[in-house]
Amino acid sequence: MGQITLVTGGVRSGKSAFAERYAAHCAAAGAQVAYIATAQVYDTEMQQRVDLHQARRPANWSTYEAPFFSENAIRAAGKSHGVILFDCITMFLSNDMLQYPEEEQERDSFVLHVEERIGALIQAAQEVEATTIFVTNEVGAGIVPEHRLGRLYRDMAGLANQQIARSAAEVYLVTCGIPVNIKKIAEAI
Repeated sequence: MGQITLVTGGVRSGKSAFAERYAAHCAAAGAQVAYIATAQVYDTEMQQRVDLHQARRPANWSTYEAPFFSENAIRAAGKSHGVILFDCITMFLSNDMLQYPEEEQERDSFVLHVEERIGALIQAAQEVEATTIFVTNEVGAGIVPEHRLGRLYRDMAGLANQQIARSAAEVYLVTCGIPVNIKKIAEAI
């Protein structure tokens, strides 16, 4: 059974850089690393973000582009990699949500849909013999979004993060570039 680690934090908090260092640390014993990328590039700013992530990664890491049905990429990567870095849950969620017309995004049914989609990722991560590191954004600490879709997204991201955290052996919150194992702190209380 695979081990799950969740790394969360705000935008530009250092969470991806920490997750990459953590993946390299986990791979120090000789395991191969797979990077599952969920971003889709629609503009130059997003391309710059992708380029930054690619430049930081070692050349020997395998990359799987999986904006949709990423559980299949986890299973494929798990066949030959001991460490899987999934970046990121909130982009995966955004990709998934935007596949549905807004009128079909009724909150209660969408909660069930998101639970199923995140559950599929968790199940895949548990099936493989690898450490899977999920990166996500902590979006609930900011202002309340003005529009309904933004509020729904914020709520779904929060629920998805909680769902993964329950299955994770470790949960790191990264702020100002500093990681804190919040699950370890929570278990001590």
